[in-house]
Amino acid sequence: MFRALLASLLLATPALANDGFGGLSATGLTFAQTDAIAMEREDLFIGLDRIRVAYTFRNLTAQDVTGEVIFPLPPISLQFLMSSDFNMGADRDNIVGFTATVAGQPVTPRIDRIAVIEPPYDENRPAAEHYDTPGRDVTAALARHGIPLSLDTAEIATLLLALPPEAQAELKSEGMADFYEGDPAQGFPPEAWPLWSVVIRYHWTQTFPANATLDVVHDYENHPPGGIFGWQHPPVDDWAQDYAARYCIDDGTSRAIAKRLAPTDGYGIAYTLAYVLRTANSWAGPIGDFRLTLDKGAPENVISLCIDGIEKTGATTFEMRAKDFTPDRDLDILIVTPTGP
Repeated sequence: MFRALLASLLLATPALANDGFGGLSATGLTFAQTDAIAMEREDLFIGLDRIRVAYTFRNLTAQDVTGEVIFPLPPISLQFLMSSDFNMGADRDNIVGFTATVAGQPVTPRIDRIAVIEPPYDENRPAAEHYDTPGRDVTAALARHGIPLSLDTAEIATLLLALPPEAQAELKSEGMADFYEGDPAQGFPPEAWPLWSVVIRYHWTQTFPANATLDVVHDYENHPPGGIFGWQHPPVDDWAQDYAARYCIDDGTSRAIAKRLAPTDGYGIAYTLAYVLRTANSWAGPIGDFRLTLDKGAPENVISLCIDGIEKTGATTFEMRAKDFTPDRDLDILIVTPTGP
């Protein structure tokens, strides 16, 4: 049995946290390292509000290969939801509107949740680790105290404050919550802060038939992080030079950003999309036929990323194609949009 991971949506925060909003970024279907299944085709579409991936897999063996396909969101920090804006709708079972088809037929995945305590923040932590090793599992501990795995932070805070003192002390000692007495006389009520994150996982059992191909398509809502963004050409600040390196902002793109933002005093909104491509390397051999389509959302938006061979195909779209493609880096995509007068 092989375990397939449809590992996706890595939590990220904007560079200018005080003027930004958190969000989700993404990756695609991966399999535990195997020589049995090859990825013949990957057709990846990334837009500001939607991601769609179509695959053709081939089982290279004379035996059926069966495993659990999993699509986990990265840890969603309740503490971050309480303290910052977040590019995501209300809590719901299928929080990103995930859909999938196998051989043209819809799949109904099971959806479950776990709670984790994430490792300390490290800006150099590889993106893939957010879903490979999300943190210490504390699901059972929360269940003992009757705390649901909800993203409704007001509900969770109310439940935490209603716990007896010994339960609050236990959660605090385990690094799962903080409690503050406040000063009701001064208008500051007691507070409770959950310190765990919720991982939402979609999964289903899938068989790859022997000596045959299988088409798998999935798509979901994209909720990337971003924030207020200022730019001048040439970039002089350290953070701007870091952005230029991370997103391969060349001289022409830098001038284009400055020109687009000039009517609004050099400020707009930037979205920072991340997509983990290197998970494709867990399949047998390279991707036979790879196509990447990017949609920047509006003609006036400016897009920048580090990838070779990308060409403009429409007013808002760009495309890159490759044969026998082995990704050697993940995608970091910057989309800058003017905010209007």
